[in-house]
Amino acid sequence: MKKEILSWIGCFAVAIAAALFIVTFIGQRVRVDGRSMESTLQDGDNLICDKISYRFSDPERFDIVIIYPEENNKKDKWIKRIIGLPGEEVRIDTDGTIYIDGEKLEENYGKEVIEDPGMAIEPIQLGEDEYWVMGDNRNHSSDSRVIGPVTKDRILGKAFIRIYPFSKFGFIRHQ
Repeated sequence: MKKEILSWIGCFAVAIAAALFIVTFIGQRVRVDGRSMESTLQDGDNLICDKISYRFSDPERFDIVIIYPEENNKKDKWIKRIIGLPGEEVRIDTDGTIYIDGEKLEENYGKEVIEDPGMAIEPIQLGEDEYWVMGDNRNHSSDSRVIGPVTKDRILGKAFIRIYPFSKFGFIRHQ
């Protein structure tokens, strides 16, 4: 009897250790909270975040990422799209057009014309480890226009798969 109890305890310990390893290093469930990524993602969608990819490669333009909006706050998480890459200059004019290094960004993710360019009304030069992120629902999104560029260490991972609602289950298209 004692041997069987120890066996069960060992199985539970291995299962808990495996779960902690997966959540810490590989993937994590994240819930979309708010309208900032409409119409790509909806409030209440549940996603699995791929936490391992960016250990081996850098984020790319238009990737949908989960970020920590504040440097020392690992509790809050925002879901945004990468618009500007390290070393680039980002600017948004009063007509809502996004420019990367002086060239108009060709993209169709924005739900509507940007009404408030925020701090990007003036050119923002991204550092060697900085990214410019924005929500797809640009006029209902707090993003880099408010919080500024996001360093790579504030990127938790890449949105990988939508697991809920079940009717929309599937991989997340980034580009």
